[in-house]
Amino acid sequence: MTKDKKKAVLGRGLSALLQSSETDITSKYEEHKFSEAVGSVANIDITKIEANPFQPRTNFDETALKELTESIIEHGIIQPLTVRKIGNNKFQLISGERRFRASQIAGLKEVPVYIRIANDQGMLEMAIIENIQRENLDAIEVAIGYKRLIDECNLTQEALGERVGKDRSTVTNYLRLLKLPAEVQLGIREKKISMGHARAILPITDDRKLIQVYKSIVDGDLSVRATETLVKQVLAGGSTKPAIPAKSILTTDEQRFRSDLEIKFRTKVAMSKDENGGGKIVINFKNEDDLDRIVKILSV
Repeated sequence: MTKDKKKAVLGRGLSALLQSSETDITSKYEEHKFSEAVGSVANIDITKIEANPFQPRTNFDETALKELTESIIEHGIIQPLTVRKIGNNKFQLISGERRFRASQIAGLKEVPVYIRIANDQGMLEMAIIENIQRENLDAIEVAIGYKRLIDECNLTQEALGERVGKDRSTVTNYLRLLKLPAEVQLGIREKKISMGHARAILPITDDRKLIQVYKSIVDGDLSVRATETLVKQVLAGGSTKPAIPAKSILTTDEQRFRSDLEIKFRTKVAMSKDENGGGKIVINFKNEDDLDRIVKILSV
């Protein structure tokens, strides 16, 4: 049997296993029914969740907790909690203690969670890996998948890299994305900036400056190379605004035109100008099917 055929057989076998009502390890909560296997997110009543009595961490920095609370109030929870069902409409926290506490302080009624049962370790690992190898996942979704494998399946970064076919540095770069401010993580998820942009701004440790640089990237539609130049400028103590000629900055009408194009094509559109007033428009596509879709719109 060839390697490709082996992979195909494994994929079908795993899919069949996870779709079986007897082996599906997600839980039902009140009227909600979850047909997908591990990886699905459910919103549950925060009062139905109890803290993990075996949580090794008991001390939390009050300032950091307050900042996380404010972030959750403004942006919501980017990374769902993980809980296990322990009874009828009762759940126990597995991971996400800080997010759980901050959500309580923020006054949230419901929180997004991954629901697990007790003895599903092997299946969980396989299902998460299958999930993060799907196409069209954004970088934050991949990073969350990696974080779950490390936290919940007790994998090292090296072991994780072997499981997903990535070297350790790639795994590390994805995990570092989860340390970015929530506003920047949302920007990645909404494809306002790319993974390349995100890697470029990671060296900035001051969240305030980092957010300012992020806004400069989005407002100025900066390339990754221009972003790297801006980051060097910031790290040297300079401005968080790019040192570019005024003529190359898009006018309000030009920015509106770019936004109209993004709405029309349902994808990110890059628009830039040079010092002479010329420039270019770049329409992004995710795969061949997406390209065919865009070409049809252009042909109308």
